[in-house]
Amino acid sequence: SGTAAAGGQLLFQIVPDQSEARFKLTEELRGVPTNVVGATDQVAGQIEINPKDLSATKLGTIQINARTLATDSSQRNRAINNFILNTGSFEFITFKPTGVSGLSGSAALGQTYSFEITGDLTIKDVTKSVVFKATATPETEQKLSGTASTVINRDDYGLTIPNVPFVANVSQDVTLELDFVAAPSS
Repeated sequence: SGTAAAGGQLLFQIVPDQSEARFKLTEELRGVPTNVVGATDQVAGQIEINPKDLSATKLGTIQINARTLATDSSQRNRAINNFILNTGSFEFITFKPTGVSGLSGSAALGQTYSFEITGDLTIKDVTKSVVFKATATPETEQKLSGTASTVINRDDYGLTIPNVPFVANVSQDVTLELDFVAAPSS
């Protein structure tokens, strides 16, 4: 089982090569509506759970390396890094959880739990409070898997799209998603 913390808490660590953080939006590329997905496995964070009392679940800061987000276009990737996310100055996107709601009772292996995570999302130099809808499944005593998603407005974070002739109508709404696997912290 996981590393025991105080009071029966178990500490799990996100496993990057089994996890993925991504964003989704729509745009018109040369007049064709296009779904854009950018993803990375460079995600880190810790989850502390008490299998006997899920309401005591705590989440550490989740960090995503923005420099490693990749789409299906190297040209788009350069624009994201250099102009939109300015990853030379802002390497990480961070989510600092401030609360978890919707968890109670004790954990059962194989059971999926749905809950919400409130916290402060920082993209570039802008921090806003957001709520992620999440699920988690204790698959074994050594493996916790789950998902989290939210929708943000890119204007709220000052994420402006470079003015290029072949890209138009980029959606204001951006979906942020995380699929994770966590293992006991060693």
